[in-house]
Amino acid sequence: MILIELFLVFLKIGAFTFGGGYAMIAMIQVEAEKHGWLSPEELIDFVALSESTPGPLAVNMATFVGIRTDGLLGAVIATLGIVLPSFIIILIIAKFFERFKDSKGVKGVMSGLKPAVVGMIGAALISAARTVFFPEGLQAARFTQVSFWLPLGIFALTAVLAFRKVHPIKIILLSAAIGIGAGYSLGL
Repeated sequence: MILIELFLVFLKIGAFTFGGGYAMIAMIQVEAEKHGWLSPEELIDFVALSESTPGPLAVNMATFVGIRTDGLLGAVIATLGIVLPSFIIILIIAKFFERFKDSKGVKGVMSGLKPAVVGMIGAALISAARTVFFPEGLQAARFTQVSFWLPLGIFALTAVLAFRKVHPIKIILLSAAIGIGAGYSLGL
């Protein structure tokens, strides 16, 4: 029963989320929490892990949730669920794209989807930031804790490096090294 549920949930996420992995984070969060597969903190950990491993974010997330939920078979089923809609859709688009690429309807759909995708990515960012920076809610005492300022510093450093076009692999490795160092020295 859990395998069918995993497949159908990730099939729905794959079919109805446009804009790639980042846009899917919000929907994965809703479904994973609703089904009790992940806590908000675990989701953030899985996002970080998914970003740090090769492959598309959404596929990695589905694989991690699947393996966590029902082992190797769960990973295969969740991954199949999330990639199947994209696979089918891209086959259809490839077949008919040349014929409809200048259609007003197609252009209208694309102009409507773009801001929706940005909004979904923004919602995922806000939700993730809330979990990382304020896991117990907004409290004044939080602003005196190292566990608030360290992630904020890493976030700021990452933003600066990304805007300066530093390669993402270097940013990930630097952030991981800072996190490891802080974990050992500060006991985080």
